[in-house]
Amino acid sequence: MMRALAGLAATAAMTMVTAGAKPAPATQAVTGFSGTAETVMGTLVGPPSRRFLTRIRNGKMGGVVLLGNGWLTQSTAASVTAELQQAACTRGEPLLIAVDQEGGLVRRLAWAPPNEAPDQMTSPFVAHSEAAGAAAALRSVGIDVDFAPVVDTPGSAGNFLGSRAFSRSRTWNAQMARAFVGGLQTNGIAATAKHFPGLGLASGNTDHGRIVIRAAAWRLRRDLLPFQSAIRAGVKLVMVSTAIYPRLDGSKRPAAFSSTIIERLLRQRLGFKGVTVTDSLTAPAADRIPHTATRAMLAGSDLLIFGAESASERGYATLLADEAASPRLQARLTQAAARIRALKAWLALHGGATCPAG
Repeated sequence: MMRALAGLAATAAMTMVTAGAKPAPATQAVTGFSGTAETVMGTLVGPPSRRFLTRIRNGKMGGVVLLGNGWLTQSTAASVTAELQQAACTRGEPLLIAVDQEGGLVRRLAWAPPNEAPDQMTSPFVAHSEAAGAAAALRSVGIDVDFAPVVDTPGSAGNFLGSRAFSRSRTWNAQMARAFVGGLQTNGIAATAKHFPGLGLASGNTDHGRIVIRAAAWRLRRDLLPFQSAIRAGVKLVMVSTAIYPRLDGSKRPAAFSSTIIERLLRQRLGFKGVTVTDSLTAPAADRIPHTATRAMLAGSDLLIFGAESASERGYATLLADEAASPRLQARLTQAAARIRALKAWLALHGGATCPAG
């Protein structure tokens, strides 16, 4: 496809070192996408419009999430990602392109593995093999991030996750998480452990309502074991839920807006160094928060995803407007963008999309 990402890894590393220092002026010239754009995922539910491609060329998103079922045939997926990356390479930097490819019911690419639902995967060997198959399929059509696996541990058979979770055993889920992450990442696709700190005790789907999980902190922490396993396996991304966990954060903010949950629990306690990505910020609990994108970013969310393209556009505009008067937000955007660029560099080294030099 497109080759050459010279210097990106070094640039990302240098930015990470200096992210806590004085932020770069907003007017500083950039190569590729600005720090603000890096953190925003555009949303596609069909082939890109001219307006969408123009938004990429104008540097208003650093990645794209492909949503919806039925339209991503093998030929369509390949042509769409090629068109997206061609637009991005006018700026000299590729996009992150992501899908939810969990297996079973949740497969944006209906023709691709995992063929088994997670709860039907009978061993870590099977999980690794299914993930490796998914990685090959995603790579063949230019997709480089899988928002999988689900590593939540349901507390009951009636939990809304159903077959999307490996099992109701946190120790089994820890083994399966490690295997699935390995199957994806040894084959060049970035894996995502979700939905931190867990939706196993949720009363319903956060996409459909405001969910408050009132379980005791000790029980919630006990179910972090599969996330810890995925982190030790080197998982590149962790998706943070939009449920509310009053026993973990008394402010009652959704997890994606909680520095207590992201910075203290995920980063300090579990030692995660990679990219944090929000669950959909158009979910009811998130959408009601003013300056949604800014609040999520300040709490420690690096990569922002939305359920609709109009919301993604608003998110970018919100960050752009708010950062001008907020050195703290500027510093957070710099830090988040450095992590995302480091991820892009890792993908490039493992066969992912790059742009031609010069």
